[in-house]
Amino acid sequence: MADDRRDSRGARRPRGRTGPGRATSGGPGGAPRGVRPGSSERPAPRRPRLTGRAAVLVLVLAVLAVSYASSMRAFLHQRSEIAELKAQIAERRAAIDDLEREKKRWQDPAFVQSRARDIGYVMRGETPFVVLQDGEPLTTGATLSDPDDLPEQAPTAWWVDAWDSVRLAGHPPKDEPPPATTIDGTTEETE
Repeated sequence: MADDRRDSRGARRPRGRTGPGRATSGGPGGAPRGVRPGSSERPAPRRPRLTGRAAVLVLVLAVLAVSYASSMRAFLHQRSEIAELKAQIAERRAAIDDLEREKKRWQDPAFVQSRARDIGYVMRGETPFVVLQDGEPLTTGATLSDPDDLPEQAPTAWWVDAWDSVRLAGHPPKDEPPPATTIDGTTEETE
């Protein structure tokens, strides 16, 4: 009975040649997987892949995923709000720094004097000059027109202007009385 081999449990091994040329199935005692040793060659029935425990585990994992997803969404929303608030804080700090610099500039007497001159103040003893354009004071936003843009007029001799002033002195224009005003400041038309 040299061909009759038994494994460590006493079960009979199937007959056949074993060796490097023939691979055996990896079951216990050389039997194919799914086949019980010592039984006929029918494989054991397969267990279902989704058991009750696995279904409960999947359900718990789904509930956790949903709860973590809503928490993650709230977390990301709060992070974006925090980033916006930090940007606002940075802008306001920059504005505060600008105002602090402006405040320090106003403590310099030379700066205050230059700002006063910009709005028309003069120091004691100085003579103010006002630039007029068409009889109106020139505002700070206005600019003088370029002399090259003016229409060219034929130059008149100086004695013509002098003679015109002599004639004007001899025959001054009639002064018109100012319009009558009422107490409330409105003008009355006279006929």
